[in-house]
Amino acid sequence: MISEATFVRSAASAEDLPSDGLAEIALVGRSNVGKSSLINALVGQRIARTSAAPGKTRLANLYRVTRGRGRPLYLVDLPGYGYARGGRESAEAFEKLTHEFFAVRGVHLQPDPAALLLVDARHPGLSADVDAWRWLRQAVDRSAIVATKIDKLARGERIRALREFESVFDDPVLPVSAVTGEGMDDLWKLIEHLRPSSSNPAPDSRPNSRHSREETGRPRRPLRRPKNSSSRR
Repeated sequence: MISEATFVRSAASAEDLPSDGLAEIALVGRSNVGKSSLINALVGQRIARTSAAPGKTRLANLYRVTRGRGRPLYLVDLPGYGYARGGRESAEAFEKLTHEFFAVRGVHLQPDPAALLLVDARHPGLSADVDAWRWLRQAVDRSAIVATKIDKLARGERIRALREFESVFDDPVLPVSAVTGEGMDDLWKLIEHLRPSSSNPAPDSRPNSRHSREETGRPRRPLRRPKNSSSRR
């Protein structure tokens, strides 16, 4: 189904990203949650570099993807948050780029980006993830939650974990595995649902939709950096 999947560039600021009007889906999540692995699984090839060492990605990595005969879109791998050993430099990289990306995109030729919050299926309810989701719901019009590494859990464990996730976030959580491919088709459907259409839908018909800032008079909230968490199992 993938007819094109290419790495475009790494960007230190939102101004380094293209302004060609294509939809952008940003991947947000803790360090080592598996954003790069998920991108590789989505496109069926190794285009994103993966590392066993958390906190390595400090730039926004941009990938142009076309699925079938659909219109191309960009997957944007943002720096991870929540890894204590990454130090202040890593935390500042996440805060600066993430805040700038969602604040700056959506002007000129770019539609407002959508966001996927990636959470580790083995660690439901981490405060850093809850903080990130709370902020995304205020800052982004279209967003959803994806639980990675679901293959690491036995059947009973995954049922309990997903129940806890949905209780904590009060929103649906899609379980996926970059290793087994579980959930990839559903994830593509979710991405297509999140991407802006040529005819903008009414606000109340969009997933996790908030009325536009012009309608509500509510400005974008400043990014409150999710708390560092060194708990890793």
